[in-house]
Amino acid sequence: MYSIVIQYVLFMLCAQNIARNIQNYNIERAKLLEEELTIQVGGNIKLSDEENVANDILMQYKQRELDEFIQNPKYFNFSRHYFTYKDDIEKSEVYQIIKRMPKGAALHVHSSLMLSAERLVALTYEDHLYACFVDDDLKLHFSVTVPQRPCSSKWQLLADVRNSTENITAFDQNLKKHFTLYSRNESDWKNDINSNWKRFNKVCHTIKGFIAYRPIRERFFYEALKEFYNDKIMYIEVRSSLPNLYELNGTVHDLTHMPRIYNKVAKQFKKEHPDFIGIKLIVTMHRAKNVAKMFEIIEVAKQLNTEFPDLFAGFDLVGQEDLGKPLMDFLPALAEVEGEMNFYFHGGETNWYGMATDENLLDAILLGTKRIGHGYALIKHPSLLALVKSRDIAIEVNVISNIVLSLVSDVRNHPLASYLALGMPVVLSSDDPGAWGADPLSHDFYIAFVGIASRRADLRMLKQLVINSIKYSALNADDKTKFITELLREWDIFIKDIITNFK
Repeated sequence: MYSIVIQYVLFMLCAQNIARNIQNYNIERAKLLEEELTIQVGGNIKLSDEENVANDILMQYKQRELDEFIQNPKYFNFSRHYFTYKDDIEKSEVYQIIKRMPKGAALHVHSSLMLSAERLVALTYEDHLYACFVDDDLKLHFSVTVPQRPCSSKWQLLADVRNSTENITAFDQNLKKHFTLYSRNESDWKNDINSNWKRFNKVCHTIKGFIAYRPIRERFFYEALKEFYNDKIMYIEVRSSLPNLYELNGTVHDLTHMPRIYNKVAKQFKKEHPDFIGIKLIVTMHRAKNVAKMFEIIEVAKQLNTEFPDLFAGFDLVGQEDLGKPLMDFLPALAEVEGEMNFYFHGGETNWYGMATDENLLDAILLGTKRIGHGYALIKHPSLLALVKSRDIAIEVNVISNIVLSLVSDVRNHPLASYLALGMPVVLSSDDPGAWGADPLSHDFYIAFVGIASRRADLRMLKQLVINSIKYSALNADDKTKFITELLREWDIFIKDIITNFK
């Protein structure tokens, strides 16, 4: 009997010890998890009572979607190409909430590819538009008479070609293919990165030729601002290579004319939409060009900075990094103006490691870039990652662009997941939404929030990303303060909207 009592006592002590150990384990586990949640983007934001109610609604929808994906992984959209599920996104309640969310600013947008293909096709109904069809290539040019530009077939008035077809709707659908990469045909996008960039460059070339006509450029930019504004974007920093615009009579304007047009259109748009903050311009040059050309473009940029200090933001290099010249090749020109103008360099838009492409990140940082465009390869460079965080250099992440241009297939593997978890200075943008057939910003936010961020990431992360878009913009301190004030007013309306319409 005595031995049984001893065994019982020992058993109870052992059980208590195990329970205590499990309790301590759970406390330590919860502590580590809470520490991770605090570190991630938005982890330190405190929500109001109303925001907490809205957050509960949002997270119920998010977790329901994720539970469905976990139970049926073969239907998990985000492991497939964006084009396979683009048209299904609107069915998501999370997307519908994000669509209504004020998004602050879009800081990484190329001006020629802002507008949807549908609106571009509508603009082709303007008079005096000639077309040159050669196999899969299309050139467009406005002229009173047959254009003098080379055409290996023949120039025809687009209106005549359209009206001679039996099905104008089908004609316009085929025309739209020249303005976007979006396609449901897998063979169009299941290619290597260079092939997809080649298709992308063809779309760019067609659109740029079309909108080089000054009146169309004005209408194009106004329509683009409207699409962004309707997607709850209040401020845009556009990148442009300063094309030579022309008139119907053949007059060709200098490189400063396009920024004047953008400035005029943006002011008119703001007059009609008082809560729109405005735009700034980042002058760009293609990285395939030489140093001499860069000196020329930089001189124009200096002139713009003097004439339009409220419009001009800085300078960048664009084009496919893998096949283009690295920043090091342009060091003589860039070093000469370092400190005179801000840089917003593309860097690390690649899957390669230890190449000139990802090492552009090093030179971008050393040259004092204010933000890094894409920064996809930054995750492979721990020293640079730490430097970016300590110097508070924002990473402009463009999720859909990275999918379409073949950097990532399953977005759960996108380095943005790590950047968000590490609390890096991240801003979300859309790069070339017109070319992807995407929303100006809502699709990128939705995919990042549901497909990339932690299941636990909530309204705080979304709010921080929106705030980041203002914090890391090229606006001055006073304008940022005004912008934040306006944003928070819109945000309160958004929160009430969730509570009212999504319960």
